[in-house]
Amino acid sequence: MSYLMKPNLILLPGLLNDARLWQAQAERLASVANVSVADLTGSDTIAELAADVLEQVPAGMFALAGLSMGGYVALEVMRQAPERVMALALLDTSARPDTPEATENRHKLMELAKTDFPAVSRGLREKLLHPAHLGDVNLAELIDDMAVVVGKDGFIRQQQAILARIDSRPTLPNIKCPTLVLCGREDKLTPVEVHEEMTALIPHASMTIVEHCGHLSPIEQPTVVADALHQWLQQRST
Repeated sequence: MSYLMKPNLILLPGLLNDARLWQAQAERLASVANVSVADLTGSDTIAELAADVLEQVPAGMFALAGLSMGGYVALEVMRQAPERVMALALLDTSARPDTPEATENRHKLMELAKTDFPAVSRGLREKLLHPAHLGDVNLAELIDDMAVVVGKDGFIRQQQAILARIDSRPTLPNIKCPTLVLCGREDKLTPVEVHEEMTALIPHASMTIVEHCGHLSPIEQPTVVADALHQWLQQRST
């Protein structure tokens, strides 16, 4: 594939993640796509974050992949500019709004961030990672380092955006591009069933479950996720 023929691929990080979330996939896919990772730290609503993404991407069509909060933003991009997205990947995310319990937990984390921000990422690890990965020092350091880059203020903006997000399920049948839905088998935050729900509602969706994996699939099982995205890109509409 020549350079001029490669599609633009935009990757959207999750809460408290930076571009390093996607490093393995960006490297793997560089031969087949012009890869960039969008910044999702500057606004406090999902609609504004989606508009930020559209300002950051090159003109024309692009492929779009988002994890967790990045998936919420990706679904909003599909509402704002569906004609520009040639292929969509939704990883470890959900089309549902928060439950009351999740909303309460977000408010608690926002309060904690104001007094002990490092404790936020430490406290989230058990929910983010597969049990077998909890002792991985490199993963723990990466999660903490990414949180430091996003920062307390960025985290609070992201949580405010997530808290106010809409129920995206009614608009899923409007998605017309090829769509990959992927999740870790042991994802505690957005479990398999919510991905099955999205797959059923999106007309051209296929689903991949990644074994031995929690919520942060791109860093927990980087090769498997990179291979899945590579196959998805090859099947895109042109």
